[in-house]
Amino acid sequence: MSLERPEEPTREARTADAERSADEIGELLGDSVIGREEHLNAPGYVIRPDAVQETLSTLKSEAGYDHLSCVTAQEYEDRYESIYHLKKYDDPTQEVSVVVPTDRENPVSESAEPVFRTADWHEREAYDLVGIEYDDHPDLRRILLPDTWQGHPLSRDYDQNRPQIVPFVENANPLDEDGRVEGGAAGDAGRDTMLLNIGPHHPATHGVLHVEVTLDGEQVVDADPDLGYIHRCEEQMAQSGTYRHQIMPYPDRWDWGGAGLLNEWAYARVAEDLADIDVPEYAQVVRTMGAELSRILSHMLAVGAYALDVIGDFTATFMYAIRDREKVQNILEDLTGQRLMFNYFRLGGVVWDLPEPREEFFEKTRDFLEDLPQALEEYHDLLTANEVIQMRTVDTGVLPPEVAKEYGATGPVARGSGVDYDLRRDDPYGYYDELDWDVVTEDGCDNYARLLVRMREVEESAKIVGQCVDLLEEWPEDDRTIQSNVPRTLKPDDDTEVYRAVEGAKGELGIYIRADGTDEPARFKIRGPSFSNLQTLPELSEGEYVPDLIASLGSLDTIMGEVDR
Repeated sequence: MSLERPEEPTREARTADAERSADEIGELLGDSVIGREEHLNAPGYVIRPDAVQETLSTLKSEAGYDHLSCVTAQEYEDRYESIYHLKKYDDPTQEVSVVVPTDRENPVSESAEPVFRTADWHEREAYDLVGIEYDDHPDLRRILLPDTWQGHPLSRDYDQNRPQIVPFVENANPLDEDGRVEGGAAGDAGRDTMLLNIGPHHPATHGVLHVEVTLDGEQVVDADPDLGYIHRCEEQMAQSGTYRHQIMPYPDRWDWGGAGLLNEWAYARVAEDLADIDVPEYAQVVRTMGAELSRILSHMLAVGAYALDVIGDFTATFMYAIRDREKVQNILEDLTGQRLMFNYFRLGGVVWDLPEPREEFFEKTRDFLEDLPQALEEYHDLLTANEVIQMRTVDTGVLPPEVAKEYGATGPVARGSGVDYDLRRDDPYGYYDELDWDVVTEDGCDNYARLLVRMREVEESAKIVGQCVDLLEEWPEDDRTIQSNVPRTLKPDDDTEVYRAVEGAKGELGIYIRADGTDEPARFKIRGPSFSNLQTLPELSEGEYVPDLIASLGSLDTIMGEVDR
């Protein structure tokens, strides 16, 4: 008998075994399917509104679609519609769309929350902005707008001129009116609970976020993030802009941490798929280099701010991070002309070539890359080797991998829980599949692991940038095409639908677009990774202490512009 362990099946082998054709999936779903649609990158199955849980359970348990990445809601002249965009964590190129039409006069369908926990917030947003109601939803109330708001901003009959009254209502303890809950931790004496408001104007909330925290002594027993303080209806603004010129400036504003180029790529990718636009190879390399510099910019802020959150280290770590961010911002300013709101990508490529003299730009970038290892060593001395940081972050904010998947967590939050998922590798775009780099994961599942992932990802981004610089330096001058020939006006075919995503700094940043034959989208839905990641906060914090809650919130690296949109 051999004592050797059998070889683990490769990622490709696991996904190949589970792959099914569109017809096979249709047969698997059976009578729940009442029609078929073909989205650009995924088969669509139209199902009855009372068969949502049965359909999603089947796709999850029998077909392996364990990632509900996005829920899109929209209104037509004759119906409402919810679309559940499903993927696989093992292979996100395998996608299906579950389309749920509902009656226009009675827009009610079954909730997906019992199958995918992440559907909680996504369906609340669909109810809030579009007006679809979901049976069996555990907490169907508005999420971005005040409870007293009249109407649904993305519905066809919404009156924008209607005055809104938002009265001040004092927050109440959600566990008990008088603050005392019978049968507490001891089981006999009960427990005294207190409501603690954190934010919305507090630096530790990383933006205008309000968290209603219920305490039993010093321990968290309930945490409810309250969103919407900077909601600007970015989706409706995009729906009022033209594909070619007017939408691209908006994605930078979803993430003021520096990840703007990654956000621009999310829109570029979906619009280029929609309009069948090719991007020259040279422009792909430039995009890849700029995107990874943008990722470094974001992670530097996350690491520096985390030191400020957890140990109050402003003088050393935070200022060191800002110092290194400045170096990256100088490089990106040379490349794009901007320090934060870059607006550098264009459909089909980028707006202009590298700055002249090119040698000076390459030298400046290489100088930064050469100094980065020593800077990261300093961060490790100050942070990961810091006994206080370790005491505050190791074994706090624990997020098991199966729970991370239930909430649709992606990016460093998921990879810190050992979920090996990165769209740069798993659904390749740009020039990533031509370069040598690694996906970073940690198995700690805690606040410390998420910190480590971001610090190690800076190293991998630097490797990618260095390889891009080498390629660009040797690129023949006659072949430096920065943009393909794109028509001045883009009018994709009516009822063309597509969902595409990129690996943003916070995780999977996706956009759904439905075209109506005009030069403006009929529906533009943004899937911000921070929105899904922030849902995990109650899981991370319940049973922990108040300082652990702050450490957990900081470990999510949430940007509220991306959550509220």
